[in-house]
Amino acid sequence: MLTVGAASPGEVRVVGDAVYWSERRPSEGGRVQLVQRALDGATRGVLGPDASARTRVHEYGGGAWAVADAIAVYVDDNRDGRVFGVDPGDPDAVERPLTPAIGEGVGPYAVRYADLSIDRSGDRVFAVRERHLADAGVVNDIVAVPLDGSAADSPDAVRVVAAGADFYAQLALDADGTRLAFIRWMLPDMPWDATELVVIDLATGGETIIAGGPGESVVEPLFAPDGTLTFCSDRTGWWNPYRYDATVPGTVAAVAPIDGEIGGPLWVFGNRSVAWLADGRLVASMSRGGTDHLVVAAGDGTSPVDLDLPFTHISQVVGGPNGSAVVVAGTPTDESDVWQVDVDTGEVTRLRAERALGIGRAWFSRPQPVTVPVDSGTVTHAVVYPPTNPEVTGDAAAGLPPLLVMSHGGPTSAARVQLALTVQFWTSRGFCVADVNYRGSTGYGRPYREALNGEWGIVDVADCAAVAAHLAATGMVDPDRLGIRGGSAGGFTTLAALCFTDTFTAGMSAYGIADLEILAGDTHKFESRYLDRLVGPWPADRATYQARSPIHHLDRLSCPVGILQGAQDAVVPPSQAEAIVTALRAKHLPFAALTFPDEGHGFRRAENIVRALEAELWFFARAFGLELDDDIEPVPGEGL
Repeated sequence: MLTVGAASPGEVRVVGDAVYWSERRPSEGGRVQLVQRALDGATRGVLGPDASARTRVHEYGGGAWAVADAIAVYVDDNRDGRVFGVDPGDPDAVERPLTPAIGEGVGPYAVRYADLSIDRSGDRVFAVRERHLADAGVVNDIVAVPLDGSAADSPDAVRVVAAGADFYAQLALDADGTRLAFIRWMLPDMPWDATELVVIDLATGGETIIAGGPGESVVEPLFAPDGTLTFCSDRTGWWNPYRYDATVPGTVAAVAPIDGEIGGPLWVFGNRSVAWLADGRLVASMSRGGTDHLVVAAGDGTSPVDLDLPFTHISQVVGGPNGSAVVVAGTPTDESDVWQVDVDTGEVTRLRAERALGIGRAWFSRPQPVTVPVDSGTVTHAVVYPPTNPEVTGDAAAGLPPLLVMSHGGPTSAARVQLALTVQFWTSRGFCVADVNYRGSTGYGRPYREALNGEWGIVDVADCAAVAAHLAATGMVDPDRLGIRGGSAGGFTTLAALCFTDTFTAGMSAYGIADLEILAGDTHKFESRYLDRLVGPWPADRATYQARSPIHHLDRLSCPVGILQGAQDAVVPPSQAEAIVTALRAKHLPFAALTFPDEGHGFRRAENIVRALEAELWFFARAFGLELDDDIEPVPGEGL
């Protein structure tokens, strides 16, 4: 079920009466297809079978396609990241390259594009460009690419629009193509620390800084129907929408003030949490207490109204046909999908055929948000999923169920409340799962997010341990079978929790960080200074890096450890996994380790997704002394 027929929707856009969305398809090698849905409900794939609309800018990608009128443009990950154009309304249309080929000897994906934004009035597409240069490192800028294909053979036809900042993102054009808004930032800031919102006059090249600066994160610029510029800022401690009036320079007013998060961390391009409707109202995804709500505001500074929909996680919001909204959203019993919402009646319509899972909703564990005290005056948050299986009743004689704590990646990210089969995989087998939104997570305001600054490896670990201890103390789980797992930054929290606490009895790290010093000197540009705030400036605070790095404290481990890694990972280099496996073997500690040669940061291929999850189940079953009904190939390692 995790892979067969799975096609996770990503970004969504609306052009006229047609709705477009991207789908990541594990059963097709993890490629990303662009799907068009016509007014009559008919759907078709826009891209050919060998194309994949995916970009590697910032390594995390996003914003790899755009549609306007009779042209769709996309970054083809299967062809070195070049930009192509195709007529989305013609099934027989021939795609054509819009950007130059990569020169020989430069290396694959040396020139990357993202955040595509089409200007039909000027017959060009704007994009964030990221060049990996042998003599100058990684250079980011904003470029304009002709839609007629002339730049495919003439690199000089690609025109630089903005340059000089370390990063650019979230391009937004006004209706007549005369102004381009975007955000930019400089190292050591991450985009949730401090950004600047800039508007450039495309005729003169003149720039105006609208908002942002030290201590303020501005995201999601968007031009309203009346031509005014709106954006989300966390200047009050919550990301909220604001409007800039160009007729009165410096005038910024709140559009829909609320104690909730409208906007979020810019890990990927293409985020859309705010949209303007044709009648001048604003519709937005608002996160509060770990759950998302769709709200509508008049746009006059009054508080927005909650539409009271069934959705608990909303990842995309755009204006839809006939004054509706189109969202990508999920519920505790529905996978993330594309929905159309009537903002006046609250009626929702699914725009994709629902995937037939072959099981009823009785199999799905229902999420239970909890708030857990960590110490005096400090709390953390988690979403708990009790073990659920309609065909099995727990045996009291066998004891309480095992616990699996999930520590999310980022760490500036969040665990979201929606149906995730990777969670139900565990709960259907008798595990209790706790998805922890430790301090540093988003969705709880800037102060909660910044509580991790200088404390990574301490407060996140304390919060995960506190949730596990709380569930054990209240009799929900077996205190002798407390597991923890996480990927990327969550893998670091997992390893740190195993080294620096006695709470957990087993842990699995997927492409996780073992040595902070290596990460500080051997990672990609986007996160090259991330640790300055999370840990401290490098190399001045080298002692702190060593004190927090699990690789230096494996002597404190007293339980089995599992490792999963992609050999092509450019975010957390495979050397991290190799180093910890070497140390585990030298100390004769029980471990299981599995490397996937064809994967990067996160697993995309169907066979690898299945193998990785089954490997985790095999590992925790061995660690906890559980009998498996699943027939799983053992995982390489020692002592298990």
